[in-house]
Amino acid sequence: MINDRGNPGALCVPAAVPPPLGGPEFARLLTAVRRGRVLTLTAPRREPAGRVARVLAQRLGSNFFDGTAVVSMDRPHGPADVAAALGALEGMPFLPCGTADATSWLAERDMLLVLVGAEQLAPAARTWLRRLLAAAPGVRILATGRSPLRLPEERVHRLQGN
Repeated sequence: MINDRGNPGALCVPAAVPPPLGGPEFARLLTAVRRGRVLTLTAPRREPAGRVARVLAQRLGSNFFDGTAVVSMDRPHGPADVAAALGALEGMPFLPCGTADATSWLAERDMLLVLVGAEQLAPAARTWLRRLLAAAPGVRILATGRSPLRLPEERVHRLQGN
């Protein structure tokens, strides 16, 4: 969790922008996250896209009043799993652990939700994300995976050379 009111050291990210990003391409990604609702970084392998997403989250944390929440998925996740992962993040000040559907809580937030390894999202979790986007105008989603999430307003950036 990166939050100006929380513990900024809770997320370890590399100091430098990982290859192949840099310069104008990285600037375009920063702008795409700020202006869009959903940005998915696709790559054949998980690690490069995850590193890029973490660097973007670090750089953009101060742009969101409620900060940035990074959820790394190492197994299939349903909606309750995503909510539980949010509640377990260090520095997440409001979401009660074990909340089955965090939509109403997130509806009032201005934050970036980063989903690393989004190919692990179950169909029900994708449906929940659609409802979340409709109910929470201040929530932005940055996801990484092998393929797009296919959510409304989604923009896809394919990372090259990974």
